[in-house]
Amino acid sequence: MKLATLAALAAGMALFAPVGAGAQDAAIGAPALQATAPDAGLIESVTEASTVTAGDYTPMAPTKGKGMPTSYQDDPIKSLTFQDQYSDNGDYALWMHDAILMPVITIISLLVLGLLLYVVVRFNRKANPVASKTTHNTMIEVVWTIVPVIILVVIAVPSITLLARQYETPPADAVTIKATGYQWYWGYTYPDHGEIEVISNMLPDDEALKRGEPAQLAVDNRMVVPAGVPLRIQTTASDVIHAFAVPSLWFKMDAVPGRLNEKLLTIKEPGVYYGQCSELCGSRHAYMPIAVEALAPEQFAAWVKAQGGTMPGDEAGEDAAAAPEKVAALTAR
Repeated sequence: MKLATLAALAAGMALFAPVGAGAQDAAIGAPALQATAPDAGLIESVTEASTVTAGDYTPMAPTKGKGMPTSYQDDPIKSLTFQDQYSDNGDYALWMHDAILMPVITIISLLVLGLLLYVVVRFNRKANPVASKTTHNTMIEVVWTIVPVIILVVIAVPSITLLARQYETPPADAVTIKATGYQWYWGYTYPDHGEIEVISNMLPDDEALKRGEPAQLAVDNRMVVPAGVPLRIQTTASDVIHAFAVPSLWFKMDAVPGRLNEKLLTIKEPGVYYGQCSELCGSRHAYMPIAVEALAPEQFAAWVKAQGGTMPGDEAGEDAAAAPEKVAALTAR
């Protein structure tokens, strides 16, 4: 009797589970997960399991080291910087870090260390049994005030430029994708393409590696977008605060319940780019990765068709072959 009651209770609770929750639980169940990074044998192409086509769309195989964390064991200098960037803002930010911030920080740190060692050797008690009674030095005070101000002004110019670039308003004809954070998976909707909806859960490690993807970053359904086209990425959440972040695209935006945030993104070239939720959102926060698949415009149009969606401007019954041309026209601007 007790077992029957428990079974009935479990069946009733299952009716209230959110969409995609079952797939998520299977993807992140403790027995299936292994907290290990993909080994050096990460294959370059997808296996038969990941080449299932829908219409004319075939999931893209990821490129090793592109859009994903990479170990630079043979190049320790490279390990001090960020991932290779595939957006204009990412290129600018990476340049600022490598050409301005790192050299300035290194020079200032070495200068302070040198001054500290000089003071220790030159003005210790043994070398100066009688302490100096100097109260101030006008020249030194002017120098250590003016020089830092000049340094900060120089750094401020690219800093403010980068900040302003990250708040540019998407153009009116940008492709809109809405990313909604759930505990603990992502949902993507395409209001410009017939309200397509995609639910994205993390893949188990073994299945991810079979597909040639990094463990704990691969998903069953990616966020598919066109490359070289302005994107209007909107974020929100259904429960708690999440954050949509893709490091190789220099993109991070909070997903807040009851609020719709918006940001411009243009991905320079096709590829698969991985990210994660970057706001602590509960016990399975670490298990809601992000995979963005940027396709050539004609391939994106094929994906839209495969999902049962329509391209902007398509009339009912219009030949679907014209859809890729309309997306390609966006890149001609």
